Amino acid sequence: MQISEKKVVTITYELYIQSDGDDYEIVEVVGEDQPMVYLAGHSGLPVDFEVKMAGLKVGEEFDFELGPQEGFGDFSEEDVADFPLDMFKIENGEVPADLLEIGNFVPFTNDDGSQITGRIYAVEGDTVQVDFNHPLAGKTLKFEGKVIGIRDATPEELDHGHVHGEGGVQH
Repeated sequence: MQISEKKVVTITYELYIQSDGDDYEIVEVVGEDQPMVYLAGHSGLPVDFEVKMAGLKVGEEFDFELGPQEGFGDFSEEDVADFPLDMFKIENGEVPADLLEIGNFVPFTNDDGSQITGRIYAVEGDTVQVDFNHPLAGKTLKFEGKVIGIRDATPEELDHGHVHGEGGVQH
């Protein structure tokens, strides 16, 4: 069996991000104790990630790069928004300690009522800049890993668009 659409895939991997030079810095390790499990064709991962994984079999290793356009897109200044500092104050008129530290993720609700997450980008005077880009936007990514499992997705998983059971959604 090989990776193709409608298969549940289990992998281990190391994710590296290319630094300003040509060096790579490791940012995530997913081992066999808690592998990544995804439904091919419905993973929410970049399309090019799935394209590079397609056709691999259990036991095969992978090692590939995704440039920003293949991964999570370029960093967009348009996705950095200014908010008044007052918006972050709670009932006592104070901003909770450590909330506005650069790099912190903060939940927001957009105009449609959907939950989105922004990252504190800068705090200047009474203005808080929040970055709504994907955290890996503008980055060249390198994945090194191994396929440790492939199975057919169940009809329920296909209907729901995600994996159920171990490594997936429990409901």
